[in-house]
Amino acid sequence: MTRDDRIAIFLARNGYAPGDAEPLAQDASFRRYLRIRGPRPAVLMDAPPPEDVRPFLRIAAHLLGIGLSVPRITDADEINGLVLEEDLGDDLLSVTLDRGDDPDPLLDAAVDALTVLQRAAPPAGLPAWGVAAMAATAIGTLFDWWWPARFGDPAPQAARDELAVALADMLEPVAAGPVCMVHRDYFAGNLLWLPHRSGPLRAGIIDFQGAALGHPAYDLVSLLQDARRDIPPLSQQRALDRYLAARPELNANAFRAAFAACAAQRHLRVACQWVRLALRDARPQYLAYGPRTWRLLDDSLRHPAAAPLARALNHWIPAALRGNPPGLDP
Repeated sequence: MTRDDRIAIFLARNGYAPGDAEPLAQDASFRRYLRIRGPRPAVLMDAPPPEDVRPFLRIAAHLLGIGLSVPRITDADEINGLVLEEDLGDDLLSVTLDRGDDPDPLLDAAVDALTVLQRAAPPAGLPAWGVAAMAATAIGTLFDWWWPARFGDPAPQAARDELAVALADMLEPVAAGPVCMVHRDYFAGNLLWLPHRSGPLRAGIIDFQGAALGHPAYDLVSLLQDARRDIPPLSQQRALDRYLAARPELNANAFRAAFAACAAQRHLRVACQWVRLALRDARPQYLAYGPRTWRLLDDSLRHPAAAPLARALNHWIPAALRGNPPGLDP
């Protein structure tokens, strides 16, 4: 049976025909989304195995239960990776920001929703997004993909060892900090603007199946230091201040150090991830975000909390060599 046949059967049991579906979006994984037209508009998530929709379903139920705006699930075929969900519309924060809307109300809603998400007891079974996992993913994208594309040869073991130690040292504020549920990709492309709702409900949250247990600063970095678009520095600072005002139980200085460490780790990982997407997944268009991501990394390395990583990178990869590998074009 073809994939289209499985989708047709799934749609039919929910009262739709294949002709009701039209492409909506595809993300950096192998999932794609179809908008279902008709008297009951919906969105179909098509996540063929080995994609696993069960984490998405569990976390959707959790987020809905704590009062956040997420798509309500109408039907799901867990074995075949098909989910029919509520259509929250097209007003992604990425779209509204890119067309020049005032970022502050959008970031206010996103920060308020993030505060609710992080204060709630996390659901059971989430994987750890701690120092070991954060360091391993950054090392992986850097040395398995970016380094050989940039230099043509595998990285020396000494480089891997030194960067691993540097990342662990830099991430000490993360290890010492609080732990909560983190979305892990809480950026404008995974948030929707729902102005007809109020408070935290104005931010619709999607693409949360990769949620884990980690430091609360990580999601705020994803939101405010977006690798795909520039967020005005004053708006970033305003949103950070709003977040800390809503979380008086946090030590502000320790949080800012963890924020800087998370920023450096994320930007290094993502800058090299664009290369992996281009070479492994034949998606060179993501390389267009490379210059901004490397610039964000260089900015983050100026913070004292990022000094261990800055020293190691300066040793092995001087600033002049940081960027998309030569010959790779978006």
